[in-house]
Amino acid sequence: MKALGIILAGGQSDERLKDLCNVRAVSAMPVGGSYRAIDFSLSNMANSNIKKVAVITQYNSRSLHDHLSSAKWWDLGRKQGGLFIFTPFLSKENSYWFRGTADSIYQNISFLTKSNEPYVVIASGDAIYKMDYNDIINYHIEKDADVTIMCKDMANTDKDVHDFGVMELDSDNRMIDFEEKPVEPQSTIASLGIYVMKRTLLIKLLETVVSEARYDLVKDIIIRYRKKLKIYGYMYDGYWNTLNNINAYINVNMDFLKKDIRNMFLTDGAHIETKPKDEPPAKYNSGADAKDALVGSGSIVNGHVYHSVLFRKVYTGENSSVKNSVIMEGSIIGNNCTIEHAIIDKQVVVSDNKEIIGTPEKPVIISKGTVI
Repeated sequence: MKALGIILAGGQSDERLKDLCNVRAVSAMPVGGSYRAIDFSLSNMANSNIKKVAVITQYNSRSLHDHLSSAKWWDLGRKQGGLFIFTPFLSKENSYWFRGTADSIYQNISFLTKSNEPYVVIASGDAIYKMDYNDIINYHIEKDADVTIMCKDMANTDKDVHDFGVMELDSDNRMIDFEEKPVEPQSTIASLGIYVMKRTLLIKLLETVVSEARYDLVKDIIIRYRKKLKIYGYMYDGYWNTLNNINAYINVNMDFLKKDIRNMFLTDGAHIETKPKDEPPAKYNSGADAKDALVGSGSIVNGHVYHSVLFRKVYTGENSSVKNSVIMEGSIIGNNCTIEHAIIDKQVVVSDNKEIIGTPEKPVIISKGTVI
């Protein structure tokens, strides 16, 4: 059984993650002390023996391209298949950026037409989860489906179903209806934005909808063809989160402080891989105190760190306190500082005796390179 993969990593994200995505794609957001968001979908592809993967980028993609500069970390640096990075191709005949998710695949349709794999797995680059895609592919074949959508019942979670595409399924999990971010959801089953379909069907659908000036994968294919195609939902019950707002970003990082979730990603079964960095181990000087925290390599801790995630090469000064916060790579916290409920982006300098205090509902965000 063979499939190729497509990871959609090009959408605008500044409205969702505000200042954190002024200069980076959401798929490049740092997660869990050492990862980028896209590592999870990429690793899932490789661990599912999907060895030909396209990543489609568009906005603020420089840091994402840098992260993907070598495919070998995900075992995708290979002669047959491998990792393909696609951006909008502008010419005299085509001056369009991607006009939607369907158009982003259509503008690179040669990736599909020149391939031989019978199935396609389409995933997003901003979701944090771990799964074997062979499970959903086998389910797709068993149901003789045209399209299979991975979904999750959000009834007993902290997720707001209004933020998702909402599916109505019959007793056999065949989709009856689909609403995108409805005001009054008729179901608690949310689409997770992961799709499986035959490669030849995807080509046919893309050629049809784009010729009609329709460019969105969900609105113009999933919703428009919901009565014509056999669309099934594949219920997923594992850990899943997405970086669709600031609080979700905080929660994802704090979830890595939970032993069961951390072990699921780091030690259980196939690993989630990332581009490695060569740094010395973290150093804790006399008087330093770290509890319920992840501290990245190359960091130096002099103060107190509690229930927080520190990425690489973070420095905290003497008598400083960091609580319930995310501190990104290369940031410096001076002496006698208090940081609570904050997201400190990369290469921020906080001078001595400063306080940055937010709330769980509204964390403070300090933009990359800021000096306070």
